[in-house]
Amino acid sequence: MERRNFIKSSALSTAGLLIANDLFSKPKGPVYGHNEMTYHLNKEWGALNPKKTPVNDCHEMVQNAKGHIMLLTNETKNNVIIYNKSGRLIDTWGKDFPGAHGLTIQHTGKEDLLFITDTNKHQVYKTTIDGKILFTIDAPADLPAYKKNTAFVPTETTVLENGEFYIADGYGAQHILHYDAHGRLLNSFGGRGTGDEHFDNAHGICVDYRNPTPTLIITDRTRNAFKRFSLDGKLLEIIHLPGACVCRPVIKGDYLYAAVLRSPSLSNEKSGFVTILNKENKVVSNLGGSAPVYVNNELTPLSQTEKIFIHPHDVCVDDEGSIYVAQWASSKVYPYKFTKA
Repeated sequence: MERRNFIKSSALSTAGLLIANDLFSKPKGPVYGHNEMTYHLNKEWGALNPKKTPVNDCHEMVQNAKGHIMLLTNETKNNVIIYNKSGRLIDTWGKDFPGAHGLTIQHTGKEDLLFITDTNKHQVYKTTIDGKILFTIDAPADLPAYKKNTAFVPTETTVLENGEFYIADGYGAQHILHYDAHGRLLNSFGGRGTGDEHFDNAHGICVDYRNPTPTLIITDRTRNAFKRFSLDGKLLEIIHLPGACVCRPVIKGDYLYAAVLRSPSLSNEKSGFVTILNKENKVVSNLGGSAPVYVNNELTPLSQTEKIFIHPHDVCVDDEGSIYVAQWASSKVYPYKFTKA
């Protein structure tokens, strides 16, 4: 009798423990997003002591080979802040990038390398993972648009598997500049203009390997669109995103993620959200934004619906599918983390 009661009691205790563990393992709070891409939000994930580890604008984030999350800020006390995935501070470095804006990581298989753009210094830097500068790219003076160094205001880079890289001059003359692995200019295209092949705020760029032939996806933020180009600079496609001033495209798996700085149709500039597109270039989810609706295969204008962001500027998607969001001009807030619901 005692043995039977002991077994029953143990079974109930084990069941209770499993239920409790299950409850504690699931994030609490509201669910953000739509369709198959829904998330819980943790606003405290990246919070640090601002007196010891301050941020100014949190511009961009990447994940390194160790699984750590690297944040780029234009705070020169610590331009790069390195977290683990739980939000614990690992390290900081960098005091020389007052206009730190774009952060791209190159995984070589042997070591990680970084590309950093500085909009104040009008330069792009290739560095080691701990900040040693390997080479610097200045304005390409041979191109007519760059007779003055100040015309070069680079916002983003992307790197091919062979080490060649592209610079998006998103705050300058709007050219896309293609370099070899040693930093020698190979080609340029785009530029400011009204044609489809031109840009008005070529803010971000990435290589898309989701199809057999790699292509470039480039932001045309003022025009609320991504534009797909061949690697040699031929326009292939325009992905219209009405209501969304999109920043850098970030591809993880079959999906494209992007921070939306704001919605141009709203008088309040603090109207951003995060958008997610599938492989067919259809918006499937908006975190803090309106549900995606297509009419006759055209996307209706998107907008912010929940006040969880001020000016989201970039997203990083880690190896577990969690999303980290950096915000610009947002009262020096640290990054947020979203985990799948």
